Amino acid sequence: MKAVIVGGGVAGPAVGLALHRAGIESVLLERRSVADPEAGSYLTVSPNGLDALAAVDALDLAREVGFPSRLNTMYGATGRLLGEIPLGRPIVDDLVGLTMKRSRLAVVLAEEAERRGVEVRRDAQVVQVAGGQDGVTATLTEGTTVSGEVLVGADGVHSLVRRTLDPQAPSGRYVGLTNFGGITRSTPLAEQLAPEAWHFVFGSRAFFGAHPTPDGDVVWFLNVPRPEISADERRTISKEQWQHWLHELVRDDDGPAAALVSGGELELAGDNTFDLPTVPTWSRDGMVVIGDAAHAPAPSSGQGASMALEDAVVLAQALRDGSDVSAGLAAYEQARRSRVEQIVAAGARSSSSKIPGPIGRRLQEPMLKLVFRHLVTEKSTEWMSGHRIDWEAPVG
Repeated sequence: MKAVIVGGGVAGPAVGLALHRAGIESVLLERRSVADPEAGSYLTVSPNGLDALAAVDALDLAREVGFPSRLNTMYGATGRLLGEIPLGRPIVDDLVGLTMKRSRLAVVLAEEAERRGVEVRRDAQVVQVAGGQDGVTATLTEGTTVSGEVLVGADGVHSLVRRTLDPQAPSGRYVGLTNFGGITRSTPLAEQLAPEAWHFVFGSRAFFGAHPTPDGDVVWFLNVPRPEISADERRTISKEQWQHWLHELVRDDDGPAAALVSGGELELAGDNTFDLPTVPTWSRDGMVVIGDAAHAPAPSSGQGASMALEDAVVLAQALRDGSDVSAGLAAYEQARRSRVEQIVAAGARSSSSKIPGPIGRRLQEPMLKLVFRHLVTEKSTEWMSGHRIDWEAPVG
């Protein structure tokens, strides 16, 4: 069996590694000629995602590009502590979660996949995919084709493969938040923030998150409720203008946000955030979607990358154990659909708490304090972060 993987983000290289371990040949098609490991913003891979990396012997790679995270601390705009939620139980030693740039994780996974023998083709823009009884084919911009027995769409929330599987498939749903990210280097605030923890602020005009690094820097992000940022805005507004606007949004909130934003470097500007609640068709004619192409959760879930990593491992297991490609793809969907759709729904609920409205803001802090004491707790989120995969076990 040969698999054709479309997309070189986190999900694509991860499924290449998993298929390699399962003894299945694959070729990875990535549209970029060169991947920038410093592009974009940071994410946290939770214990279940790290477990999936361990299943394909890639956990040490993530450790090399990430730093430890074990706790989420929640604050209101007044500086009031609303609650603390551990990220979950350790997967090995005392390792709970790892925070890193998404792009760095994608790069090291792709490099490792190539080192192990997965064929990685860069500057390979896929413009058409097709499947059927005779196999699957991906067509590139210059007209060349790549064929195999199974095609994996790891091409994100705006997936070409998903639209091919079902022209009526839903598109990504804008969640009402724009995302910005940056870093403040060599700041005394790094020592004032709790180590190995995210410091979240439900601000009066934006949601803010900050995490100290072992090097004395602080990485941070803002989720801002507003209409989608247009291509024209992205083209005409400078980073300096965005940064000034962000500072205005957080300057009246108690806490480190204003100082970190004004003294930092904006690395990600104007990223509209989407989720993808339910995709009716995951596979057809030897083609299948995984990760954000199948079920993009809002960033508030903290599970996007981890879900993609889980998908990669389970898909490889299902193809390894299935009597044929169709049986393997059916087993993969049966094993994954319920779990990921519940996580997408949880992420949507979490995003709505960041957009409270004028009346909701007055009630937000006392309400959230109760929520983090009784409803959203380490125990209530264990079903997400505590999930583990047994590589040797058959899927389902």
